[in-house]
Amino acid sequence: MGHGGNVIQELTADHREVDELFAQIEALPEGDPQRRELADRLTMELIRHSVAEEEYLYPTVRRYVDGGDDLADKELADHAEVERMLKELEGLRPGDGRFDSLLMGLKDSVTAHVRDEENQLFPMLADVCSADALEKLGEKVRSAKRHAPTRPHPAAPDTPPANKLLAPGAGMVDRLRDMLTGRGKQK
Repeated sequence: MGHGGNVIQELTADHREVDELFAQIEALPEGDPQRRELADRLTMELIRHSVAEEEYLYPTVRRYVDGGDDLADKELADHAEVERMLKELEGLRPGDGRFDSLLMGLKDSVTAHVRDEENQLFPMLADVCSADALEKLGEKVRSAKRHAPTRPHPAAPDTPPANKLLAPGAGMVDRLRDMLTGRGKQK
């Protein structure tokens, strides 16, 4: 969940973690119950990552990157689509044909989003922000991930200031639910 380094290093490490979770899910047979457990961990990581980007990365992109409003709007639209799919996936079990097709659609969406960020947005951000600013942004992103929700909340706001006010409360409730149910724990 927290890797260290500047914002680009932190978020790129998250991307690799998500890639690995997709690979672990795909390596298991279709009806294997562990696919559900891994899908829950994937959901938790994607939601934390998205919330942190929405709270800190995209406002910075809007402020400092040329064309940042359009870039941030596109990334937020990607997040909304992924969150919608995660919410739908939440109610499905391995072996349900929709589980696998939704998981593949989710992987395609996340992979395209990651490619856009790593090939376009991150280099643009690195060009306009100092190393110190990127380090401080990395610290804020790590902090946001620690307090972020762990479940999809498609109706929740995704832009400041409302997202910064509501996400920690939703995160606390989600983490309590996760603790009580054992969701996201590695066995």
